[in-house]
Amino acid sequence: MAKIKVTKVKSAINRTKNQKRTLEALGLKRIGQTVEHDDTPNILGMVNKVKHLVSIETA
Repeated sequence: MAKIKVTKVKSAINRTKNQKRTLEALGLKRIGQTVEHDDTPNILGMVNKVKHLVSIETA
């Protein structure tokens, strides 16, 4: 299965609780932190929800 790298590039301050929880579920806590996930529909939906706070690249 394909992998994607998700990096947090913006702060979650003044964001909705859903967006903050989505970042936590992705494993992102600090700005600049990168995590690697499988390219599944669940993960892509989560990334799409916070696309303005993260950057995505294929691994």
